[in-house]
Amino acid sequence: MKKQLSLLLAAGMAVSVLAGCGSTSSTTTTDSTATADTGASSSAATGEATAITLWTYPIGSFGDSATVDSLIAKFNESHPEISVTVEYLDYTNGDDQVTAAIEAGTTPDIIMEGPERLVSNWGAKGKMLPLNDLWTDEAVADISATSENVVSACQWSDGNYYEYPLCMTTHTMAINKEMFEAAGALQYINDDGTWTTENFAKALKALKDSGVSTTAIVYCGGQGGDQGTRALVNNLYSGQFTNADHTAYTADSDANKKALQQLVDWVDEGLITYDAAAQASDELQLFANGNVAMTLCWNASNQANYAESVTFTAMPVAFPSDDGVPELCGGIWGFGLFDNGDDAKAAASKEFIKFLCDDAEQGPESVRLTGFFPVRSSFGDVYAGTEDEARMAQFASFMQYLGDYYNVAPGWAEQRTAWWNMLQQIFSGVSVDDATATYQQSCADAISAAA
Repeated sequence: MKKQLSLLLAAGMAVSVLAGCGSTSSTTTTDSTATADTGASSSAATGEATAITLWTYPIGSFGDSATVDSLIAKFNESHPEISVTVEYLDYTNGDDQVTAAIEAGTTPDIIMEGPERLVSNWGAKGKMLPLNDLWTDEAVADISATSENVVSACQWSDGNYYEYPLCMTTHTMAINKEMFEAAGALQYINDDGTWTTENFAKALKALKDSGVSTTAIVYCGGQGGDQGTRALVNNLYSGQFTNADHTAYTADSDANKKALQQLVDWVDEGLITYDAAAQASDELQLFANGNVAMTLCWNASNQANYAESVTFTAMPVAFPSDDGVPELCGGIWGFGLFDNGDDAKAAASKEFIKFLCDDAEQGPESVRLTGFFPVRSSFGDVYAGTEDEARMAQFASFMQYLGDYYNVAPGWAEQRTAWWNMLQQIFSGVSVDDATATYQQSCADAISAAA
């Protein structure tokens, strides 16, 4: 059954880099501060300065050193005793850098990312500090009013919270509206941006018949933007990516195997294309250049990032589903603390997190900097009155279709590799049955190893 979350989110979405699709170079920036006798950390109580480190993946403007330096300066107005050093990770080498730091015992104090890393990976392995004290009754109620899935995603099975969330979003497709209009294919998309699997197939045929050489690309050259291919497969025939309690992957369900075979058939018919070497960033550039009719990897961040390249109307749409009611992949981003055995650094880090996430003035601004929606319902529409208000409204309508946050299933990192390998196999002639069986075995092995 499809899960539709009732989200108390005001209209708005914005300009962040899609996790898994964007990248920045790794640099380090330090904000040195003077000693003071105020602040929440034990060091501050004795007048000692406390130095902490933040590592962040490229989540909107949190990947921009000038922006983060400004945030640190604001934080130091009330906490001059805490200095923050920042390192910027990318999605190409970031995970390797964190793994190396864990092995060397040189992990940062704070890291910014999502539950699939902070909770079900590093948290499950005992590398993170519980953040239960940040999850006050007020915070739980405020975040639950937006989505109970956010609360559950930040908590591991041991009962501890290993992430304190800031923002969330859902991911969509986008079409070249003018290309669809010229092909007579726009009629197959509903006014609210949803469409059925049947009408998706009709649109593909109309595009090809009109002379469009590349309608859509199933990219499978790596894990970048893999939420797009997952959402396409799961939605075509109402499949689910994992079981209900996130303890097993379900690519071999009848619905998912039917969808995978449908993709193979469409490729054989010349209605879609697959690329064994491309990742989402490659597909997005082709879309922005007008060389492909649609992208599987879209949200408000990509609309903003490619605005200067796009010379057509990039129209966001939901993934097609057999019943016309999509279930979209989502993202949650926030902060976690590595267990570095230093109580003073942990206390100082929590003060920084609370400033970014909970402060009545800074919290909404932090969300805007990510380009996503707030997890706190009390923040309301953080884009109201901004130049992005109207642009973000079109993305807000898709939040009602946010599906299950299955990214917290164990063995997630290994699953991502197995997923694109499976796609490559089925398009190179391996049967869907055999390819999904191999994928399922790889996932089962990863789950066993994580236990």
